[in-house]
Formats: sequence, structure tokens, C-alpha cells
Amino acid sequence: MNRIATLTRKTSESSIELSLNLDGTGRSEISTTVPFFDHLLTAFAKHSLVDLAVRATGDTHIDVHHTVEDTAIVLGLAIKQALADKAGIGRYGDATVPLDDALARAVVDVSGRPYLVHSGEPAGFEYHLIGGHFTGSMIRHVFEAIAFNAGLTLHVEVLTGRDPHHIAEAEFKAFARAFRKAVEPDARVEGIPSTKGAL
Repeated sequence: MNRIATLTRKTSESSIELSLNLDGTGRSEISTTVPFFDHLLTAFAKHSLVDLAVRATGDTHIDVHHTVEDTAIVLGLAIKQALADKAGIGRYGDATVPLDDALARAVVDVSGRPYLVHSGEPAGFEYHLIGGHFTGSMIRHVFEAIAFNAGLTLHVEVLTGRDPHHIAEAEFKAFARAFRKAVEPDARVEGIPSTKGAL
């Protein structure tokens, strides 16, 4: 079974080309013209063991918001497409990941019901410019776009942290590790892992 998706999305604000292999080895080729976002997506691929290629451009002369959010939308859609009927997966995953001063926890349910609970970032994090251009508020936007377009229930919580770079990266790595567990095939699962028979 090939769990692969390739998608393109073009608007007046951005142009996204993305390919995803859920059964990869963590390889990535990321170019979004937003360096810190490239860093986060590279970390996601590495720690979730998906192969991910992204080429994105957009109106970053206005703000990085459109390019980042639109890329996350396409990533969510690609995840949904690659998972297909979700037969044979573990469905649930959780991970707690440290990065120096920061500690983040993520829990994923490939439920088909989009929902995000995102908490614990310190006061003022949303206004901080990470790398001089990427506002902390974008982290929630990215998780929201992925969860809602992939059909994931996603809980992300920052348990502690001081450095905004470390906090953001710990969140993404925790999400990656939880996502990896949730989408991995489980040999003991027969069909769809739900009493409803559908996810």
C-alpha cells in the first residue's frame, strides 16, 4: 500500500507544491522562503519519519502569514489523502519532547474529527519574532490548519520553556513523534480502528 500524496495549491497570495510519503525515512526538501518555517518542517519530517518535499512562494513582502498557513493547509490535505480510509493504523499517538529549557507534549487522534487544543505558551510568545520574521502566533495557525484539513484531533501543550525558538521547535517535534505513532501501521489492527467502522 502506497501512502503517498502530491498536491498543488495556487491562490493570489501563495503557490504551494507538496509531496508526502507517510512511510518514508524522514527525508525532506523544504523551501518556503520562510527560513524558520523551513526549519520546523524539516524537524517534523525528521522526527515523524515522513518524506516531505515542499516548494512554496507567496507574498512574504506583506507578511509570512499567507505562505505559512497555506502550506500548512496543503500539508493537512496531503496527510488526509495519503491516509485514505485509515485501515490498519494505530490511530492514537502521544509524545513529550524536551529541547533544553522547553518541554512540550502532543497527543494525536486520527479521528476524522478536526479539533485543536493548544495551550501553555508563555505570555507574549505570540508576539515574539523568531528569526526576525516568524511571529510566535503562527505556531497555533499551523497546527490548526493541519488538524482541520487532515481530520486530526490534536492536543499540544507547552509544559515549560523560556526561549521562543526552543518552545516552537519542541512543539513541532512532539507533534511529529505523536503523529508518527498515530499513523504507523499496527499489525494487530484489522480494518478501521473504530467501533463505528469509519474514521
